[in-house]
Amino acid sequence: MEEEWFVYMIEAENGFLYTGITKDITRRFQEHKAGKTGAKFFRRSPPKRVILKQGGLDHSKALKLESRIKKLKRADKMKLKSRSNLKSLLDSLV
Repeated sequence: MEEEWFVYMIEAENGFLYTGITKDITRRFQEHKAGKTGAKFFRRSPPKRVILKQGGLDHSKALKLESRIKKLKRADKMKLKSRSNLKSLLDSLV
């Protein structure tokens, strides 16, 4: 059985949104906060909070969902906090 992957979205202190994938959201968020092994994205503004997390994905689906989310405009990304909007995006990956 393949390990479970998560897609997550973090809001930075400056309001910008970062999307990524991981097997452990808590660990990854702490890495972003520490700044050493986190994304360069957070050098400008530290991470504030996780605003979206979707688990139950294999690595391939997580990468595809991350890519789709990154292409969205900010307003559309914020709408993903509604589970029905996220589900329709997930369904389109099949």
